[in-house]
Amino acid sequence: MKIFLSITTIILVVVLGIFILKPDFSNSVISKKESSLPTISIYPAVIYPGDPVFITINSSSTPTVVLFDKKPLKTFQYDGKSHAVVPIDFSTKVFKHTIAATLSNKMIATTSITITPREKIEKPLGIPAKLGGNTPEASKALVKNLAAENFTLNSIKTASTTLWTENFSYPLSYIFVTDNYGYDRKTVGQTIVHKGTDFRALTGIEVMVMNSGVVEIATKYTVYGNTVVVDHGSGIHTMYMHLPKINVKKGERVKKGDILGLSGETGYAGAPHLHISVRVNGISIDPLTFLKFFTLE
Repeated sequence: MKIFLSITTIILVVVLGIFILKPDFSNSVISKKESSLPTISIYPAVIYPGDPVFITINSSSTPTVVLFDKKPLKTFQYDGKSHAVVPIDFSTKVFKHTIAATLSNKMIATTSITITPREKIEKPLGIPAKLGGNTPEASKALVKNLAAENFTLNSIKTASTTLWTENFSYPLSYIFVTDNYGYDRKTVGQTIVHKGTDFRALTGIEVMVMNSGVVEIATKYTVYGNTVVVDHGSGIHTMYMHLPKINVKKGERVKKGDILGLSGETGYAGAPHLHISVRVNGISIDPLTFLKFFTLE
C-alpha cells in the first residue's frame, strides 16, 4: 500500500509539473495573427497639392477594392505589392482624406492623410519674340492657345490596364533640374502655373520614354512646341515638350528607354530644355515626386 501511494504521488507531481510548466502559446498566436493584419503605406510622407499619393497595400491577400474618399481606384502590381496612385489637384481646397482597402480575404485596412498647403511662389517670365514678345496681344494669344492645347491633352484616352512592369525612370541620361513644378509664372498681366519640371538639355539631346506604353500624341503645338504624349495605362500619361524633332508616331508602342525625339526650344521656351509633365487621371502632378517613388529602397 505504501509503495502504491508513493507511485501515485510521483505521477501526480509529474502531471502537475507539466501543467504548471507548459508554455503559454496564446500570446504568440495572437502576435502572429496581428502581424498578418493588412496595413496601408503612403508616399510621400508630407503631401502637397500637386503631388501624386502612392498607396501600398501591405498584405499577402489581393485588394479587391481600394477607395479614396469612397471613390474606387485602379490598382497595379509593382515590386511584388499592390499599389494605387491618386493625384492631388494643385488647386485643391480639401486637405483631409480617407483611404480604405478591402482584401480578397474580406479584411479591411484603412488610413487617413492630410494635405499640407503649398507655399505660394511667383516668378516673372516674359514672352519670347517668336510668340509676339511682351505685349498684351501676345499675352492674350498665349493664354488662348494654352487653353486649346490643354483641351486636346485632357481628351487623351488611357488603356484600362497598366502597360508597364518596370519602374519609371528619368527621360535624360544626365539630370539637372532648372525649373520645378508648382509655382506661378507672372506673364504680362497673366498668371500661368508651371505644372511640370524643366530639365537642362542642349538642343539635340536624346529624350527617352520614361516607361513602356503607347504614343497618343506626336504633334506640334504653339505653346508646348513639338510634343509627345505616351499613355502608360491605368490613367498615367507622360508628356515631353519643346522638342525640335519627333521620332515616333501616334499609335506606336514604345518600350522604356526608346528615343522619342530630341530636346530643344520649340514653342514657349526662351532656351533649350526639356519640359516633362506627368498626368494621373487627367491631373498634372509633380514629376519629381512621381519618379522618386520608383527609386525608393
